[in-house]
Amino acid sequence: MSGRESAESGQKPLLSLRNINMTFGGVKALKDVSFDVLPGEVHCLAGENGSGKSTLIKIITGVYRPQDGTEITFDGQTYAHMSPVTAQNSGIQVIWQDLALFPEMTVAENISFQTLLGRWPRFVNYNSMREKAVKALARLGVTLDVDRPLKDYAIAQRQIVAIARALVGEAKLVFMDEPTASLTQSETDHLLDIVRTLSASGVAVVFVSHRLAEVLEISSRLTVLRDGALVGAYSTEGMTQSRITELMTGKTFDQTVRARNAGDNPVVLEVDGLSRPGEFEDISFTVRRGETLGITGLLGAGRTELALSLFGMLKPRSGTVRLDGKPVHFSSNRDAIAAGIAYLSEDRLSLGLIQPQSIADNLVISSLGKITSSGLLSDSRKRDLVAQWVTDLGVKIGQQGDAISTLSGGNQQRIAIAKWLATDPKLLILDAPTVGVDVGARAGIFDIVAKLAETGLAIILISDEVPEVYFNADRVLHMAQGRIVNQFMPAQCSLAEIEAAVYA
Repeated sequence: MSGRESAESGQKPLLSLRNINMTFGGVKALKDVSFDVLPGEVHCLAGENGSGKSTLIKIITGVYRPQDGTEITFDGQTYAHMSPVTAQNSGIQVIWQDLALFPEMTVAENISFQTLLGRWPRFVNYNSMREKAVKALARLGVTLDVDRPLKDYAIAQRQIVAIARALVGEAKLVFMDEPTASLTQSETDHLLDIVRTLSASGVAVVFVSHRLAEVLEISSRLTVLRDGALVGAYSTEGMTQSRITELMTGKTFDQTVRARNAGDNPVVLEVDGLSRPGEFEDISFTVRRGETLGITGLLGAGRTELALSLFGMLKPRSGTVRLDGKPVHFSSNRDAIAAGIAYLSEDRLSLGLIQPQSIADNLVISSLGKITSSGLLSDSRKRDLVAQWVTDLGVKIGQQGDAISTLSGGNQQRIAIAKWLATDPKLLILDAPTVGVDVGARAGIFDIVAKLAETGLAIILISDEVPEVYFNADRVLHMAQGRIVNQFMPAQCSLAEIEAAVYA
């Protein structure tokens, strides 16, 4: 059922978009997309990374100006394009994943910030500001001390403040971009209740989330984009997560647990009582040859800080690390690399790869010793090394000399993995290896991970997406507030059991 059909069979759309086209540098970001949102409905916008979701939201909110021929109708008014001021004044609000709040300002100041903006300086009526903040929070069924700095509150309360700010702006339509990414299950449940409250009061909500179970729970309809084109708008009644994935990718995926028992293999890494106050405490675990150890938990659990300590980028205060049975103390990442540890950063764009440099230069940068002869770089060795890994990992490239930025997210990630495999590591730490990678490319990356483990490489797989570690790790450690609180064996438990613990 299309959005137009659903609108024509019932309510008139609050928002209606027709013929949305957008091009960046010759690349079609959106191709003749149409999109409807009904008054008071909770609508999901679904698609892989790069499908055009953010571009569509930015067109609706006036950040981008679409190509000629566009028709945007909101609350009975028709526009060729929106401006940010027009969108806000009309009642369109966006709550981005980073919230765009001010930690040092009070709750009341954050909630009223947009309404205080104007062309000319003027005095602020703090009593009125507090009153508006309290009323907005009351609409959500929440009580907060509006005079306290926002930094005193956890992320869940900050989400509520962002929603209250939208209400003060007299929102009729609110876009929520990954609003539950860093929330526990109880916090998520509370947020979803607030979304239902908004919907019941007549405010429409467009919900963007990679947690498809939430999408099915909270929304009545979803619109799916793929490669900048509209796949369709669908009722969520009877919809399944696997069907949504199929619509997003155009492919079907057979997910099975890959867990194997590596219990008899030699221990490669042994961590005992590792602590770095304020980030992680008393961490102990082992990783064996050919084993993939998963580490999961909510954002802020200390997973990345632990990985950086193992890689010599952060110094632990106490505890021991043994590699192949020998104690190691790293003063830098150079020491860790020399010892046989490789680390793939979750921030591929700024830390994992050098975007202006070529594919070849990015791949060999960590293994220059292999392509050096008598102190000079050998072009032939460099070409051969790059060709080997491009072939082994199935990377789709044009020429080795092309900039790494010309590759898709999935192929960039394969080059980032190849960069570290070329160092012949004993242990490979993968920190959120699928960030910015679409669903289809994710499957290919995890196929690579499985094959590397089969060769005997020890792997630590870090992800805040529980299904990634459940289906692709042999063991799963759950970190919370800087500590390991649970261990799971995917071959002996269900995905739901791990998710219940992580999001509790």
